[in-house]
Amino acid sequence: MEEIIFVTHNKGKIASAQKVLKNVNLKIFEYELEEPRSDDIKYISKVKVQEAYKLVNKPCISLDCGFYIDELNGFPRAYVNYALNTIGLQGILKLMEGKQNRKCRFKECLSFYDGKQIYQFDGNHEGNLAIEILGKDTNKKWSELWYIYKPYGYEKTLAEMTEEERQNRKRLESTDAMINFANWYEKNIK
Repeated sequence: MEEIIFVTHNKGKIASAQKVLKNVNLKIFEYELEEPRSDDIKYISKVKVQEAYKLVNKPCISLDCGFYIDELNGFPRAYVNYALNTIGLQGILKLMEGKQNRKCRFKECLSFYDGKQIYQFDGNHEGNLAIEILGKDTNKKWSELWYIYKPYGYEKTLAEMTEEERQNRKRLESTDAMINFANWYEKNIK
């Protein structure tokens, strides 16, 4: 089975990939890919996987995520890192002070590039925004947003949950995009 390279520096994404993509001959190449300025996570993921392929010259995957808050017209969208580096979690919560609608979601796109064709797999995780920063640090987190994001059906942020609680809900530690890719890979490549 041909190896697939996951080019990322995000420890949480690496942990998820190793868990979800256990039937893929997956190798990790820790590197921070340049992220193009765009509001389109599919475009960002596509550009990043093309950059990754130039770097490793083997089939590879790239995963990009955006965070969307309904009450803020979708802000910060694909500009998550920019928002976290400028206003931070406190700033996001300040923008939401007094707001009743706390619906939010992670949207994700995993791109697989074999050197000839790019395949893309989407995912979506619905939830609500906490009123304050809650939880403990974990190497499983993908983002600081884990401290303010409560998945639907839970009254805790991802950072408040124990590893067992996150594992009981398979989708909390993985991504729909990774699961969709794994299923496609099993049927089409392996």
